[in-house]
Amino acid sequence: MKTTLLAVVSLVAVGTALAHAADLPARAYGKAPAMVAAIHDWSGFYVGLNGGGGSSHTCWTNTNSLGAATVPNASEGCHNATGGLVGGQIGYRLQSAAWIFGLEAQGDWSSLKGSNTSTFVPGATNQTRINALGLFTGQVGYAWNNALWYLKGGTAVANDKFSGITTATGVGFDQASGTRWGGVVGTGVELSFAQNWSVGADYSHLFMADRSLTFTTTAAPLGAPSRVDAIRQDVDIGTVRVNYRWGGPVIARH
Repeated sequence: MKTTLLAVVSLVAVGTALAHAADLPARAYGKAPAMVAAIHDWSGFYVGLNGGGGSSHTCWTNTNSLGAATVPNASEGCHNATGGLVGGQIGYRLQSAAWIFGLEAQGDWSSLKGSNTSTFVPGATNQTRINALGLFTGQVGYAWNNALWYLKGGTAVANDKFSGITTATGVGFDQASGTRWGGVVGTGVELSFAQNWSVGADYSHLFMADRSLTFTTTAAPLGAPSRVDAIRQDVDIGTVRVNYRWGGPVIARH
């Protein structure tokens, strides 16, 4: 009898426990944390170095010789002045979503040089040399995390020297120099390889304003007016650049 009673009590206890367990809410499992994507912020001031090469297409037209107007004006021909350049840049960029807006100043020493035999003055060679270039541009770009593509446009300046050389002897007989202003458009790509460092490639086309220059003699009588030439000049340059940026840390996006 006692054995039967204990068995009944045990069954009732087990049933009661199972009933309470059925009434408990299901166990809540925590949601797995969302993946975090790193976003590169291009905002901030930057400074860098660049190097590359370029070509200047230059055409000369004579409008005056030894004080007498050349009628009609006479073409002296065209040539390409090619060479290397090296310099630096400084700028600021602001990022809004994936869009990049910026300002930049770039300066380069250059050795672009070229010449052609004059088609107007027999026995003379005209030579162009660009000693320095400066660009002042605004930028609009689009970023894919640490990769940036941009367009740019603004103002350009060039320091030019033009020379007349006796073809047979290589001795100069007149020269002119000056600073020439114009416009510039271009594009570039840049890749950030560390939090503050980036490397890129940049192309610029310079539309330099046409300009009339008075040449003066480099032999006796020294400094006398020799001729006036209207000179047209366009410049194409390509550079590889490295920048260091302040600000714009890598941030996280959930």
